[in-house]
Amino acid sequence: MTFEILDLAELAPRIGAKQRLIGVDLGTKTIGLALSDVERSIATPLETIRRTKFTKDAERLNELTEKFDVAALVIGLPLNMDGSEGPRVQATRAFVRNFGALTARPCVFWDERLSTAAVTRSLILQDASRAKRAEVIDRMAAAYILQGALDRLRWLKASA
Repeated sequence: MTFEILDLAELAPRIGAKQRLIGVDLGTKTIGLALSDVERSIATPLETIRRTKFTKDAERLNELTEKFDVAALVIGLPLNMDGSEGPRVQATRAFVRNFGALTARPCVFWDERLSTAAVTRSLILQDASRAKRAEVIDRMAAAYILQGALDRLRWLKASA
């Protein structure tokens, strides 16, 4: 099997029973990760990778996809507010292209506009300190991205 970038509708029939999805919030300094449950209904923040070198970052991501029997990766796509693609989208696509050489697991891009802002608002409402927010924001944004994809998958399944 070779690496593919799919849309969610193409991915849905390829996911095995009890396989998870991993959500990825790709930043310039960190990579936030979230993991679905085996029923693919709830996204849970997993970990934050401090970015160093691509190879090391990709190895950690691959370790986690193996450990949790991940069917596919849901990658947050940082589109501009008008839907256009800027430099961050290009960097994200480049990371995924390079990562594709190291895995056969497919990837799905998911619009991540306002995910960090929504998570930040939620943490502020919970009275989380600035330090606490900084510590968890990336993996919580990944969970927000993944939850959106999981909700859409459930809708696709229900309407099939």
